[in-house]
Amino acid sequence: MPNSQPYQPLLLRILHFLTAFLIIGAVVTGFLVYDSWDRRFGGFAFTQANRNLIDIHGTFGFFIFFVALPIFIIYCLKAGRNRLLQRNTLQQLTLVGKPIWWYSLQRLANTAMLVAAIFAVISGKFQDENWLPSGELNHIWYYIHLIAWVVVVLALAIHLLMSSKVGGLSLLLSMFDTKYRPADSPRLWGEKIMNWLRRPSL
Repeated sequence: MPNSQPYQPLLLRILHFLTAFLIIGAVVTGFLVYDSWDRRFGGFAFTQANRNLIDIHGTFGFFIFFVALPIFIIYCLKAGRNRLLQRNTLQQLTLVGKPIWWYSLQRLANTAMLVAAIFAVISGKFQDENWLPSGELNHIWYYIHLIAWVVVVLALAIHLLMSSKVGGLSLLLSMFDTKYRPADSPRLWGEKIMNWLRRPSL
């Protein structure tokens, strides 16, 4: 592995890939659902109204809610806390153009995406799958879901842009590296996870 390429913990890479796959899948299918049944705020009419799209979108939401998001939240709050908002992040955001500003903007985007994803899955659980086919487009939970979708898309774009700015191509490629250090072996995950759960949050 080149010395210039940053190293990402194997567990982070796996959780990151799993969560990214599910969230991107939910974003794409969510737009297709909106584009099929709503289009009040613009659209492309890629698909015709199809209830199967609602089911597929709901499946992504199910796995995000019960699998990916809980595990990823625990990881972020325990092992990846430095990638989220810090106590001095807002102050650092005033240092426009300096390296810490880019890091702070990335942390802000990461936190916004995590919070928006939580709101998206919760609001999705409070929706009725018959609302859109019945033309009921003005429910508060549907609006919350749409707003959360927009925030997730914007935060994801900023996350990718800031990751490229902060670490360049090497940082992006490090997330797809299949090699890992002996201390990062999956055989040690159980012990590490227990240590994270015992360690109080900062």
